[in-house]
Amino acid sequence: SSSTGSASPVPNSYDNLEGGSYPGTTHIPFHLKRHKYVLFLFTTLYNKTSIRFLVQPKTFDVSPLQPFPNMSQLSAALGGLSGVPELEVAALRPVNLLQERDLLPHRPLEAPEPNLSPDLKKVNCCPQSFRCTLTSIPQTQALLTKARLPLGLLLHPFRDLQLPVITSNTIVRCRSCRTYINPFVTFLDQRRWKCNLCYRVNDVPDEFMYNPVTRSYGEPHKRPEVQNATVEFIASSDYMLRPPQPAAYLFVLDVSHNAVEAGYLKYFCESLMDNLDKLPGDTRTRVGFLTFDNTIHFYNLQEGLSQPQMLVVSDIDDIFIPSHDSLMVNLKESKELVKDLLTSLPGMFSESKETHSALGPALQAAFKLMTPTGGRVTVFQTQLPTIGAGSLQSREDPNQRSSTKHLGPATDFYKKLALDCSGQQIGVDLFLLSSQYTDLASLSCISKYSAGSIFYYPSFHCTQNPTQLEKFQKDLERYLTRKIGFEAVMRIRCTKGLSIHTFHGNFFVRSTDLLSLANVNPDSAFAVQMSIDDSLADSSLACFQAALLYTSSKGKRRIRVHTLCLPVVNQLSDVYAGADVQAITCLLADMAIDRSITSSLSDARDALTNAVVDLMSAYKNNVCNLQQSGLVVAASMRLFPVYILSLLKQKALRTGTSTRLDERVFAMCEFKTQPLQQLMRMVHPDLYRLDDMSDQGALHLNDTVVPQPHLLHLSADRVTRDGAFLLDCGNVSSRHSSVRRSTHIPELETLLSERVRAFLDWLQDKRAFSSTLTVMKDNSSAKASFFQYLVEDRSEGPFSYNEFLQHIQQQMS
Repeated sequence: SSSTGSASPVPNSYDNLEGGSYPGTTHIPFHLKRHKYVLFLFTTLYNKTSIRFLVQPKTFDVSPLQPFPNMSQLSAALGGLSGVPELEVAALRPVNLLQERDLLPHRPLEAPEPNLSPDLKKVNCCPQSFRCTLTSIPQTQALLTKARLPLGLLLHPFRDLQLPVITSNTIVRCRSCRTYINPFVTFLDQRRWKCNLCYRVNDVPDEFMYNPVTRSYGEPHKRPEVQNATVEFIASSDYMLRPPQPAAYLFVLDVSHNAVEAGYLKYFCESLMDNLDKLPGDTRTRVGFLTFDNTIHFYNLQEGLSQPQMLVVSDIDDIFIPSHDSLMVNLKESKELVKDLLTSLPGMFSESKETHSALGPALQAAFKLMTPTGGRVTVFQTQLPTIGAGSLQSREDPNQRSSTKHLGPATDFYKKLALDCSGQQIGVDLFLLSSQYTDLASLSCISKYSAGSIFYYPSFHCTQNPTQLEKFQKDLERYLTRKIGFEAVMRIRCTKGLSIHTFHGNFFVRSTDLLSLANVNPDSAFAVQMSIDDSLADSSLACFQAALLYTSSKGKRRIRVHTLCLPVVNQLSDVYAGADVQAITCLLADMAIDRSITSSLSDARDALTNAVVDLMSAYKNNVCNLQQSGLVVAASMRLFPVYILSLLKQKALRTGTSTRLDERVFAMCEFKTQPLQQLMRMVHPDLYRLDDMSDQGALHLNDTVVPQPHLLHLSADRVTRDGAFLLDCGNVSSRHSSVRRSTHIPELETLLSERVRAFLDWLQDKRAFSSTLTVMKDNSSAKASFFQYLVEDRSEGPFSYNEFLQHIQQQMS
């Protein structure tokens, strides 16, 4: 969901606690032998599974390479680059895409490093948490417009990481713009510091003169707040409107006949039982359960009862709470009753023939139940809601799957309820396990506007689709045990002259630069689009700060602050040298998804193609003076066309009627909420050859040697019939229930087996979710569907990569 618009403050508003606005900011054996088939090994990121491959050799028309200019010619062509760092020159090197074929780096692309002094680089914010599409900020909006690149920020603010935690009675902030003191402020002397966002001179509080790390006085510039771009403060009572809420979890479970057939309930109960002691929280942690079909069932779990009691409310048109003090209970005090309920729940509804689903009334009941405290509501739904408030009718028309009207919600019920939830600090997470159309475009609103998460398992069936079951189990374990923040708000500030105008992610926009996040989790990300309102000519640096105020599961009020510093430039060549091609691609994807909903899918696709045309025209006409024919682009942006082509082939944005509506909408939701590294593996998967791995360039971690195979282009001509390949492809869901796949590799005492397993383990360790491995042979019945991942071939679209480049060239002429 992009910006939901401003709104009046809601109950329990934390607007003024974090600080207000200010002028200028608006805001994968094993012993491998040579076979007649290819053994493909595919792993996926974040436990999103189901990968397939088909070998389809393909040739490309590649023009003979022309002599490449030497450095002096290059420097002259770029207007003279004396004194410019070598990395920047390399980033600006003109690349003729019609001639150069091997464009991928050997390893996954890293974020570009801003052209800053060593001291500033050392303390700058980690790009995995906070990055900008341009690591050199244009001095004016006119220069930004001339570059034909978007300016925006990508944030992963609550990701799992080690960071300094500061306990202090005084949290030092600018008196004018309320920026938190950070490594990029200027100390005029020991008693005064200048804000790096609004430039106001502030006094240094007496307490700040003492450094708790060095235990010395008079060195405020060595305080941890000024030595780290990411810090977390333990907040004082000034940052609270009420005592910090307890961790509160309500599980809302579909128990209709469809749910019984799917068989998810048994595995949910088992997983929760196994992880009860791992739920984030403390002695105050509260839990509750609510089940529904055509009626709503509450469960009395009050301490002292011999067994749980079911309370049924059949009047779904006028929902009420049958008990106000025994439905949400203290987990520690009622743990045995909770375990009894989880043991008996699957059998309670095993014979149910009730086909109706009263999801809307169940959500209304959840809202009433959680309002006193706030917390997290976890919803499991298996079908289209059919009765009561929020009931829906099927809009799945195979001929209209990309129609704009079907990409938006059919009712505003779920959005309105989500906004009510947000106002009471209630976040709603949705697990959708369905074999049929469920109108995710409508249901997703309950999570979008309450800062929740959405999980989708098409064709889920516990016995017929074991791959989906494994995925569900791993997702659920991660979900139940991952860190969580409650009653949160996030404000983004930036240097005077810059402004924010559009947000992307799941949240409610409370004011022009403040996001309401009833719940915040370490797997969600956000993006913002920015503009340059006033010239930055008087500034050599531009800074951005994201402050996340939240309540921890232990009941502590905390403020996590990220600060990013980037140079300001007045040359177009510098803008291109600092372009972050992956961040740009992800932001454009968010913008295209918005456009496909508000305008049309074809308009969004045209806009993406035009972004490539505009960039290449701007670079060729304004920066590169080399008289080379073809498609010339700065080396920093050499992967931009293949990334955009990949975007056009994603479920969210591809044309045709083969993509089911719910699958398209879910893909759109993922683009809006996934961190950059996850998104890029979805857009452009990492392909490796495993059977010829060597120790050259390997990592040596403890006593393990981890090979580092080179990345391969996503084309069948890079795959041979005597090899083994691994594809790391991000979020992928399968609805092919009839396919049985091998998901493990033998552990053999061979060098190759050791290398492969070490590489796989290393990939797994680098991500939050455990990935699912799928092993396929060349004669697999499901291999044909893997064509969609060979984005450089003519798969899932009218163009191969070479044809796409020719199309771009035609558009430029």
